[in-house]
Amino acid sequence: MAFKKLLASLGAGGASVETVLSEVNVVPGGVVQGEVRIQGGAVDQRVEGLSVGLQAKVEVESGDHEYTQDIEFEKTRLGGAFELRAEAVHTVPFGLEIPWETPITMIDGQPLRGMHIGVITELAIARAIDSGDLDPIQVHPLPAQKAILDAFVRLGFRFKSADMERGHIRGTRQRLPFYQEIEFHPPQQYRGLNQVELSFVADGGEMDVVLEMDKKSGLFTEGSDTFRSFTVGLDTYESTDWAAYLHHWMSEVGSKRNWF
Repeated sequence: MAFKKLLASLGAGGASVETVLSEVNVVPGGVVQGEVRIQGGAVDQRVEGLSVGLQAKVEVESGDHEYTQDIEFEKTRLGGAFELRAEAVHTVPFGLEIPWETPITMIDGQPLRGMHIGVITELAIARAIDSGDLDPIQVHPLPAQKAILDAFVRLGFRFKSADMERGHIRGTRQRLPFYQEIEFHPPQQYRGLNQVELSFVADGGEMDVVLEMDKKSGLFTEGSDTFRSFTVGLDTYESTDWAAYLHHWMSEVGSKRNWF
């Protein structure tokens, strides 16, 4: 028995954890529900803690280097310590809130390449290696976000890529330690543009929309960026023709700068 306890403390023959999500499709401000199933190992063990959280794979810039980092941005503790008997099964249901700022990972049923967000489960066992489990979720846009994304499509923009970057967008309501950028290729009518980057920063009532227009560099000129941000009510977004709004702004900026 002592040898089995030693193996369990090293992670062999110890408890295992599995998380089962009731529904993987969620929206910012919603709740992902599921249950954690803990399978006892060869010996009795004391569980010191159990928690679930959200984790994102984020790009980090450091000087001239760039790397990815897993950032946990929401965490809920599920109960206190307890004794887990050998071979016993312990099930814990949970509901985990999705922050309003959570980046979207799906558009029109299609996954955004490079987006990795999931539910992380942590099981802390006395004198043992922590067991963990990560289960991907699919974050769909809010109706207000979908309206603006659809406006870009109506104007002829094509999706290029998306990423999550550690840092803050100044002048926004951002609280998470990272933000999302969705990049689009422009249509021919905006021929002076290289790309447009779009970021959403929402809370329960409103959303900051941040746009960055990237000008193409020419033979005798360098590229340049122009930023624009505006606020959208999550319940009042339908009162605006977003395709017309975006076209007017880009045309106005482009003509002033002789981009197109």
